[in-house]
Amino acid sequence: MLPTDPEATRQLQEWLAEEGYSLFGIEHDFRGADLSGGDFTSSWFTQAVLAGVRLAGASFYRADLQSADLTGADLTGADLVRANLDEAVLRSARLDGADMVKASLHGVDASGASFRGTKIMGASLFRVDLRGADLTDAVLFHNTFKVTVDDATVVRGMTGSIFGPITLFSGESFRELAGAELEAWIAERGGRVEVIAPGRPQQ
Repeated sequence: MLPTDPEATRQLQEWLAEEGYSLFGIEHDFRGADLSGGDFTSSWFTQAVLAGVRLAGASFYRADLQSADLTGADLTGADLVRANLDEAVLRSARLDGADMVKASLHGVDASGASFRGTKIMGASLFRVDLRGADLTDAVLFHNTFKVTVDDATVVRGMTGSIFGPITLFSGESFRELAGAELEAWIAERGGRVEVIAPGRPQQ
């Protein structure tokens, strides 16, 4: 299924016609498309509109998705290894089972997003809004994890290791959680994550 926007459709048709071609989708509107399973390795979606687009199983290895609008997009099982998602909007997006190893997420709104079983390993999450997000069974490893959560954020079954701190939003107030306090907060909610202090080797 092609996008409703004719310019985005033209870009996709060129991409389909040329093997090994990196899609140049900067600022294009891909709404209405089904791009599931597409190989968008090293492609450019900077400031593109991908809201509600089906991207299940697609490969965005080393792709640039900076400032892209992925609100409600379906990225189930997608390859986002080393993808640049800085300043992207992932509100209510589905990233279940996605591979986000070494992805960059700085200044990202991922409120209400689903990361069930997602591999978020060696990734950089800095100023990421995870309020209301679902991280059930997500796997973390050595991640910068400076995120904002709330009581609706689900961390059940989340495992691995992170560098904190996180910011907990409760009611009208914010407070920072780090170290043992952060580990305990996650454990109380069914997760098992080691919080690595600066300069402390991982166990």
